Amino acid sequence: MHLKENRDALQPEDTSPTKAKTEQEIAALSKPESAEETLSGSTRVKPSEAGDAAGKPEVSPEEANAPASTDVEDSKPAKVGEPQPKLHEVLPSVDREPEPAESSPSVAAEPAPAIKANSFSREQPPRFIKVAPHVLRHWTRRDVLLFGAGAIAALAGAGSLLPQATLERLGVIHENNAWPKKEWFLNRALRIDDDVAEALYSENRLVPTYTKSQITALKNNYNGATPDPSYIPEWQLELAGLASGLRVSLNIRNLLTRFQMREQITRLVCVEGWSAVAWWSGLRFDDLLNAYPPTSQAKWVRVESSVNLDPSGNPDPYFASLDLPTARHPQTLLATHFNGQPLTADHGAPLRLLVPVKLGLKNVKAITKLSFVADEPGDYWAERGYSRYDGI
Repeated sequence: MHLKENRDALQPEDTSPTKAKTEQEIAALSKPESAEETLSGSTRVKPSEAGDAAGKPEVSPEEANAPASTDVEDSKPAKVGEPQPKLHEVLPSVDREPEPAESSPSVAAEPAPAIKANSFSREQPPRFIKVAPHVLRHWTRRDVLLFGAGAIAALAGAGSLLPQATLERLGVIHENNAWPKKEWFLNRALRIDDDVAEALYSENRLVPTYTKSQITALKNNYNGATPDPSYIPEWQLELAGLASGLRVSLNIRNLLTRFQMREQITRLVCVEGWSAVAWWSGLRFDDLLNAYPPTSQAKWVRVESSVNLDPSGNPDPYFASLDLPTARHPQTLLATHFNGQPLTADHGAPLRLLVPVKLGLKNVKAITKLSFVADEPGDYWAERGYSRYDGI
């Protein structure tokens, strides 16, 4: 024991500056500093040395009173190899209430310009419509059913246009069965337009009339060859289906002397696509019906021309069907004159039908017979695939 005490006594006491500094640092760390001492100190402690121990750096009075700067260019560059202070170590920790996000907009994001409500050229934001899933499923099923019905109808319509032999080869029909002919299908399609026009027809509806300055040239629209005018002197009009039960024959002199002549300037429209404004004179069809009443069952009149020819010049009687309401229309004439002069052979002398509310193919030239019947009679062009109504 005495030897140890003597050995410690022989060792010199360490009074080096390093040991003194170490003791001062230990004493400084063990003694808490007040806020006033921190702010009044003349030396500034580096964040790397005192940040972890004190939690916040010391600043000088000049730096405390100086405004805070966030400019990156004012900060001093850090030395190479020196650890960089973290953001929460450099900035003082201050307890604040969190501010709402709307009150502090981001510096990087610029506010988008407001879209004017009345700007037509600007693209409008998309609108979203919420639809319940069961409604979508309902629409889908309905669309599928409608599509299926339309496809079946289209196949049935297309199938009716196929030849009989093709349908038999496909197994659609057997040899002894019959499939509706394509003529019937097309006629029904045409008849739909006629039914609509007939439903909208009104006896009070009048086509436009024109002045003499608006008259245009009217070409010879005979479908076949123009008949030789030699038939005109012996021409007669036969009336059949009268309430009297008699057959009446009238010549052109009877018509001109017995009935009042009417004039009108109307447009004649051809099914081929051309039209012309012409000046017509003649007796009203309605006046003839009043003078020679048809039977009470009659609803139609068959208009015939026995002098009509085909393109080769052979006899080709022409006939058209006309319902009695159209015959009684105030603008329906039995024309005898064209542009103030008696009709010539190329325009249907001596008497022709003029029905401005019908297409030109109903306007029969060189009429020789009128037959009043109960059922719709045959029609020259309807038997060849054209419409029967032919209204304008």
